Amino acid sequence: MPLKFWTRSSRAGLPIWMLGMTNILFGMYGGILVIAVPALLSARHVPQSTINTLTAAAISPGAWAFFASPVLDVRFSRRWYSVVTALIAAVLMTIAFLNIGNVFLFGVLLVVSFFFANLYQSALGGWLSSIIKTEEENQLSVWVTIANISGGGAMAVVAGELVQALPLGVAAPVLGVIVLLPLAIFPWMESPSADRRLASESFGRFFAEVLAVLKRRDVLVAIALFVAPAATFSLVNHLAGLGEDFQASTEFVDRIGGVGVVIAGLAGCLLFPLVDRLLPLRYLYLTVGVIGSGFTLLLLMLPRTPTTFALALIGENVFQSLSITVSTAISFDTVGRKNPLAATTYCLMISSFNIANTYMLIVDGWGHAWRGVTGSYLIDAAVSLSASALLAMMLLTLSRRQRARGVLAQSTTSP
Repeated sequence: MPLKFWTRSSRAGLPIWMLGMTNILFGMYGGILVIAVPALLSARHVPQSTINTLTAAAISPGAWAFFASPVLDVRFSRRWYSVVTALIAAVLMTIAFLNIGNVFLFGVLLVVSFFFANLYQSALGGWLSSIIKTEEENQLSVWVTIANISGGGAMAVVAGELVQALPLGVAAPVLGVIVLLPLAIFPWMESPSADRRLASESFGRFFAEVLAVLKRRDVLVAIALFVAPAATFSLVNHLAGLGEDFQASTEFVDRIGGVGVVIAGLAGCLLFPLVDRLLPLRYLYLTVGVIGSGFTLLLLMLPRTPTTFALALIGENVFQSLSITVSTAISFDTVGRKNPLAATTYCLMISSFNIANTYMLIVDGWGHAWRGVTGSYLIDAAVSLSASALLAMMLLTLSRRQRARGVLAQSTTSP
């Protein structure tokens, strides 16, 4: 699948890259939470254990926001929900940075803000899945992930620089305005009509739909892949707060977390069109996890210097961005076309991926408490390799059973 920069969606009318760039808002939040916030708190001499806990809590809505997602599929259009959730998230983030001196309140506000940012991503995902064709899914997955990663890298630099250079009363509102810029694309995007059912009907239908969906083997396999820590590369989020372990200054961490992450994100995303035909998507996802874990183990051989920190953060981001691109392609494939609960289903897929991303941040923290950076490397790689091996055996077993049933069915129908 060659990546064509100016390909227009045959249904949406806009270039596919522009559709994908609407996800940059969510990427900006990611960069703020996992790069800028840990670095800023570290500069304020907040204990690393507190930073890990706050970061894990702040990104946790990615794992449980789907409980509220049914409301995104009823009453109003997904464009309307995308705008409203983006505005609420931006306002709450602004208030959070105005209270950065109160770590507890700061953390609570970030959690609620990121909850609405996740609802934005879900509404947007459901919206995009309804205005593209099946053959455009993989290309859109690349651009959605490029937006996520590049937005995160850009805000990792911008947020840190603004908060340190300007009074909080000025920096916080500026950040809130910046994250809303992608909404300027919305007026040119096709917006399917809203479902006028009541939200209460949607929740009832949602749980019935979940039960029905969970009977599909391909959905169960996708959820298993995402919930297991096979290819989350949450070490990226953990490394952001370990600059001191590598004798790296806060400014160096901000710049590498910004420019470096943008470059790494683009590299990882652009790898996908080169490898997506080599293996089925689910096997490709596990392969990325295995190769990336090998890279993590190689880092054990390097000294703890700023250069090594840059290599580790950039390298892990390459694998994470490729992994996210593959998982996004799997998610669009699972949602399918003309799904009345597209936003809900998309949110369920993304939430499954974020469950592992959340708890692995804590696991990597345990590794750091055990043996510092070495412990984090060992724990992260060992868990990923173990999960990938078990999931590969599961996929192979299911494949053999499917072939056996096919042979049996053929022999039964033969004269």
